[in-house]
Amino acid sequence: MKSNYTIPRNTKIGHVHLKVADLQRALDFYCGLLGFELVTQWGDSAAFISAGGYHHHIGLNTWQSKDGPRPPKNATGLFHHAILYPTRKDLAVIYKRLHDAGYPLTGAADHGVSEALYLDDPDGNGVELYWDRPRDQWPVKSDGSIEMYTVALDLEGLLREAG
Repeated sequence: MKSNYTIPRNTKIGHVHLKVADLQRALDFYCGLLGFELVTQWGDSAAFISAGGYHHHIGLNTWQSKDGPRPPKNATGLFHHAILYPTRKDLAVIYKRLHDAGYPLTGAADHGVSEALYLDDPDGNGVELYWDRPRDQWPVKSDGSIEMYTVALDLEGLLREAG
C-alpha cells in the first residue's frame, strides 16, 4: 500500500503480552530477577506487571501455552522485546544483578545510539535490556541519517559502573 501517511511522532509501543508455559516461573524471572512489579494476577493463568505503577508493560499468560515447549529458534515469531532503562547506571545495575545470579546473556552490544544486553526469558522469548544515549550523542552519517552499528559492549566497564 502506497501512502503519504506516517505514524504520529510521539506514538509509543505500549506493552507486550507473552505466552508462557509456567506463570510462576515467568513471574520469578520478570519480577524476582528483573524487578518488575506485579499489578494484578488472574489465578495461575495470567499476570500483568509494570515498572513504576503503569497498568502493565508486560502481560504473561498460559491460555494457549500451559506446559508448552519452547518455540524452535528457526520459527517465525517474536525475535525479542526491549526494555528501555532510563540511564546507563540503571543498565549497569541490572547487568550486575544478572551477573551475580549467573543468568546467561545471549549477547551484548554497543549500537552507537544505545547499549544493550540480550538474554532469553525462561520460555525462550528474547529480551533486550538497553539504555539510549542522549540524542545529541547519536552518531550520524555524512548525509545526516543515524549511523547505527554493532560492536562489543564493554561489560567490565558496565560492571564497574554498577559499583
